[in-house]
Amino acid sequence: MNKKTSLVIIFITVFIDLLGFGLLIPILPTFASKVLFISDFEIGILVAAFSLMQFIFNPIVGNYSDKIGRRPIILASLLVTAISYLIFSFATTFFILLISRIIAGLGGSNISAAQAYIADVTEAKDRTKGMGIIGTAFALGFVFGPMLGGFLSEYGYEVVGYVAAGFSFLAFIFAVFFLKESLVKRNLVEEKRSRLFSLNTFSELFTKKRLAFFVIVYFIIVFSMANIYGTFALLGFKVYALTDKQIGFLYTIMGLSSALVQSSILRFLLKYFNDEKLLLISMVFMIVGIGGLPFAFNFIGVAIISAISSIGTGSLQPIILGLISKEINSENQGKILGLNHSLAAMARVLGPIWGGFAYEYLGYEFPFLTGAVFTFITLLISIYFLKSKKYQVYSNV
Repeated sequence: MNKKTSLVIIFITVFIDLLGFGLLIPILPTFASKVLFISDFEIGILVAAFSLMQFIFNPIVGNYSDKIGRRPIILASLLVTAISYLIFSFATTFFILLISRIIAGLGGSNISAAQAYIADVTEAKDRTKGMGIIGTAFALGFVFGPMLGGFLSEYGYEVVGYVAAGFSFLAFIFAVFFLKESLVKRNLVEEKRSRLFSLNTFSELFTKKRLAFFVIVYFIIVFSMANIYGTFALLGFKVYALTDKQIGFLYTIMGLSSALVQSSILRFLLKYFNDEKLLLISMVFMIVGIGGLPFAFNFIGVAIISAISSIGTGSLQPIILGLISKEINSENQGKILGLNHSLAAMARVLGPIWGGFAYEYLGYEFPFLTGAVFTFITLLISIYFLKSKKYQVYSNV
């Protein structure tokens, strides 16, 4: 199987799975609020629980994918994800809903294996474009998933869970027949197991200055985005009085904007700008978009600002992941990308918790302003670092 075919198959696998993910995300906060009467802060905890599991298991999953291969990890995680959606369909309390999100987070830990799969089948010079495939799959999942989720919610929120589980199981069946192993030479060397939360576990992320810089930037950017994971739907529901269908349509606009950027515009811009310059430009779009959401006035305003935000966030992730991947040798792609994704998952834990707390106790504007301010500070630091002589020296090593 050639590399192009491998990329197409991993894209289809991830896309089908994320289509189910996209079904739930827009309706989860409104379901928790309207049906289970869960507080805004508790909704933040639900969103954070998913990412907490990724923080714990991403290094483990990434490390094992280096040893036993990417394919078995991806297959197992798809089944786990399907189970989580079925539990969602039967959720009648905060505790049951929390269990479903914990299991979903475990299943979602396959992203490091998927990223490593792409790294296996792409050259270093094409790594950013390759990582854009995962981003495009995410974006397209958010194009069709939320729209379908909003429509299905009229027939009952449990129906959304059943359909989401069906998509993950469909992705599993597809992968069983078509997804081939990408890791030709497996890392069979036995390693001492490091403690789960010891500094040694993540020390490899900070062995090189450029790698450490991009890892830190990715962490802050993800935290800034995560502030609105649970609060965006609440903003639409409670502040702008939008229906589930309208909120789903907003997520579709965001997904479509990201997909367009990652599938076409980013590839075009890479011909004229390097990754570092595009990194800075994308941050500007993200600042304007996230910071403007609580001041959009109506549905049309939210739609326009959401598109601006998605242009920034949609391009940032593949750019930074591509830069990180270029700093890693081929034998450790799964492990290091898993560690990085785990660290980013912690940002997705902290972001929703703070976002839910800020929304309920400080005001609905604060989660969005937090994201904009943190991204602005990161932009200033990035401009200084990327122009510094030390970076120029290390970039030529």
